[in-house]
Amino acid sequence: MNDTTDTGCGRTIEDLSDYLDNGTTDDLDHISTCPQCQAGLAGLRRLQEITNDLLAEDLAEAGRDDSPWLESILANLNLEMKAGRSIPLAPELPGDLLFQTEGALTGLVRSVGDTIEGIMIGKCRFTGNVTVTGTPIILDVNVSARYGYRLPELAATLRTALDAALATHSELNITELNITITELRPPSPSGTKGQDNDRHRPAP
Repeated sequence: MNDTTDTGCGRTIEDLSDYLDNGTTDDLDHISTCPQCQAGLAGLRRLQEITNDLLAEDLAEAGRDDSPWLESILANLNLEMKAGRSIPLAPELPGDLLFQTEGALTGLVRSVGDTIEGIMIGKCRFTGNVTVTGTPIILDVNVSARYGYRLPELAATLRTALDAALATHSELNITELNITITELRPPSPSGTKGQDNDRHRPAP
């Protein structure tokens, strides 16, 4: 992916990467409130986490195993940084026009996935006319799971968390939520991020 790719708001991936590296920018007011920039920063942070994870493992082997997943995230990152479709929200006051972006909800789905040990969200798509209130919407979420975790438990935990988050932060009529585990990543070495926790113990 080209580092100069425009996020859709006039800022580039290179601008956001510099901000992450330096911790500061003259454009902070915009970046901190722009949905496209925030989605781009979230994607770059995920890539950093993947890279750090791989460095802690056998790079020669894990790099080959994880390469397709990294390429998949890179391929989708530019698309997900776009604001996407505008989703209407019910106004509290007459005459108000309230919307949220499709990109913001995609970011929400990814942030929920980040809270669950053992998984990483890949492709995320809302199918249906989100611009019309009440339209049935299908949400498809692809997941990369770390080897050693019970997959049905991971999927069930993610489903419960997504249901709660979307019910709180969205008014979409999601009638179907499809979770597909598309890849198994190598187990984490001892003492690195990705270790098991009490909620998701690895299968014996």
